[in-house]
Amino acid sequence: MPEGLLIVISAPSGGGKGTILKELFAQDANLRLSVSATTRQPRPGEENGKQYYFISHEEFQDLIKTGKMLEYTEYCGNFYGTPKAPVEEWTQKGFDVVLEIEVDGGAQIKKLMPDCVSVFILPPSMKVLEKRLRNRGTEDEPTILRRLETARMEIPCAKDYDYIVFNDKLEDAVADLQAILKAEKMKYSRNTDVTERVLSDA
Repeated sequence: MPEGLLIVISAPSGGGKGTILKELFAQDANLRLSVSATTRQPRPGEENGKQYYFISHEEFQDLIKTGKMLEYTEYCGNFYGTPKAPVEEWTQKGFDVVLEIEVDGGAQIKKLMPDCVSVFILPPSMKVLEKRLRNRGTEDEPTILRRLETARMEIPCAKDYDYIVFNDKLEDAVADLQAILKAEKMKYSRNTDVTERVLSDA
């Protein structure tokens, strides 16, 4: 069984990666979404192992020390990161694993696992991104402005990714992402035994 892909997906806040991935997962049963670990307390309605693996600071530090985290970061006094074991288990079984991750974590994954497939989702323009953030109606003005400023810093990082996908129309963005995954699976480097298999069946 060929090993599954490790797929890193990044986008600025409001870029639409969550909506794209929801549609992609609905169409592809071979995909698995990596669940991050965090040291913060669960919020109402959150379940351990679903939104996050909720663990203690001591447990998180132990995972770091023993090399069992693919990437991690600290934010507002809490750690967030990607446990290695579930990702490796899924890919070894042939599942394609998606890491929905910010650019710092994406850079860590790329360095540690250069064979991953990295995709940066871009909005058509900053005006469209601002409109989407405002239409969500969930954040105050300072938060929106902060997210826009962060987006201006994150978007240039698209140059460090293997592919870009413009999220103008949802169906086009999903189709583009599907095409990327299909092309990656057809790479010779992922099918080095293909000629032997063909010739042995002559």
